[in-house]
Amino acid sequence: MIATGERMTMRMADVDAVILAGGLGTRLRAVVADRPKVMAVINGRPFLNYLFDQLITAGIARVVLCTGYLSRQIQSCVGDSYRTLSIVHSVESVPLGTAGALRLALQMLQSDPALVMNGDSYCAVPLERFWLSHLSSKAAASLVLARLSNTERYGRVKLGAGDEVIGFEEKSGTPDQGLINAGIYLIHRSLIDEIPIDRAVSLEREVFPNWIGRGFYGFKTDGKFLDIGTPESYASATAFFAGGSMMT
Repeated sequence: MIATGERMTMRMADVDAVILAGGLGTRLRAVVADRPKVMAVINGRPFLNYLFDQLITAGIARVVLCTGYLSRQIQSCVGDSYRTLSIVHSVESVPLGTAGALRLALQMLQSDPALVMNGDSYCAVPLERFWLSHLSSKAAASLVLARLSNTERYGRVKLGAGDEVIGFEEKSGTPDQGLINAGIYLIHRSLIDEIPIDRAVSLEREVFPNWIGRGFYGFKTDGKFLDIGTPESYASATAFFAGGSMMT
């Protein structure tokens, strides 16, 4: 991990982003059968472009795109740049899960920490504020937490003093309100390096619980949240992105 003094002088423009886009998208295939879900079209644009635009708004200049299922289609459509973004492709030969894909991409990362985003969700969070919160808390890892009135599909994240993560609650099956993992993280290389190599590993189920008590913090936002993992949630994406930028 880099020294605190060096970390405080970093700008968000110096941070590499990672987008985890290797999922099979099984639940979405009933309505998006011919492409990976990150390329699902919303208002005439691939979902991935909305994530790219969010990164550009925050000043990010370089992104590592982690792909697996239909990776050649993504590479063909995306290429090595988008507007002001430089794009590097990290391709898994077998499914590695969210953590395994991130570990594979470590060799391509040039910054410490890295900004990591799930490729099937969007949260309208000001990334610069998230970055400043991460620095001020001297976190080893931070995650964005969206406040929802109904968390039954996602489970909840529990915070302790100073917004340190103290636990994860499984899906309850009841429409309770609370904070959910919004799929955006700042993670230092030392933690990424601990992820096992060359096997499928889940960030959410296997890795995050083991980081509790090791400088793992949450950043709460009231920004709107969307995932496109099911036909029902994908159907709501058109209205979600209507009217331009979702940033708050």
